[in-house]
Amino acid sequence: MDDSDISGMTFEQAMAALEQVVTQLERGEVALDQSVRLSERGAKLKERCAMLLKEAEERVEKILLGEGGVPAGTVAVEGL
Repeated sequence: MDDSDISGMTFEQAMAALEQVVTQLERGEVALDQSVRLSERGAKLKERCAMLLKEAEERVEKILLGEGGVPAGTVAVEGL
């Protein structure tokens, strides 16, 4: 996979790919130039995860309960 595939990844796919990058780097068994490429890919994957998480947080809504505990609507959660 090259870096162009990152923009189409779901959060779960990006996290799994990031975990693979981290594992490879932690092992220390890759050449320096490959370590640099992996680090760059990891940074892009982290950025993708952060963006998707922010988008999800912005969509989180708090359910408002009306009379008798029946949902009466939604309101965006503040501060996210």
